Amino acid sequence: MKKLFLTPLLILFVSISVQAAETDPTDASGGGADAADATQERLKLCAGCHGMDGNSQFATFPKLAGQHAPYLLKQLKDFKANKDRSNPIMLGQVAALTEKDMQELADYFASQETAPGTVHTDKETLAFGKRIYHGGNMDTGVPACMACHGPAGTGNDLAGFPALAGQHATYTRTQLNSFHSGERKNDKKSMMRGAASRLTGEEIEAVSQYIASLK
Repeated sequence: MKKLFLTPLLILFVSISVQAAETDPTDASGGGADAADATQERLKLCAGCHGMDGNSQFATFPKLAGQHAPYLLKQLKDFKANKDRSNPIMLGQVAALTEKDMQELADYFASQETAPGTVHTDKETLAFGKRIYHGGNMDTGVPACMACHGPAGTGNDLAGFPALAGQHATYTRTQLNSFHSGERKNDKKSMMRGAASRLTGEEIEAVSQYIASLK
């Protein structure tokens, strides 16, 4: 699979390019930089990596469209805390955001429609990923992904389990590896670290591709 690697300079360039684009001039108050305008400016910063509608075109950056708002809000807060989930790029992006800002962004992306995922593998790998996703691996103690994320990958909003369907396989693989190593540790009751630590590299790849195929 071809991987995409973006340097911080390129990310900055993309963000600035998006910021320079014209936006909807509609302003219900007739004023200048009101709350709606400010939200648009924050959205343009997000769009550099995640797309204006939350459907990232870069496989290394997650799709945010259709994700549960409470989950998105938690991730933004965790990035800002820079403790259990660290990312230099995201830390810089969220540094100046208030909780209200983060809630508005989470609500916006949650309201968008997730674009179908793209699969880059063979039928055998997809079938293997499907078996792990729906049935886990009893021999090694890997639980079925669907137990928390649902058979169609829609997640569970109330329980705090994210939607997965259509997510970029590259991003999913990176996160599973991060949970596997313990680098990412903002999971509820260490559930993902426990599950991912039992996954093999082959299983991680297969599950990541299968998740991308879910609609």
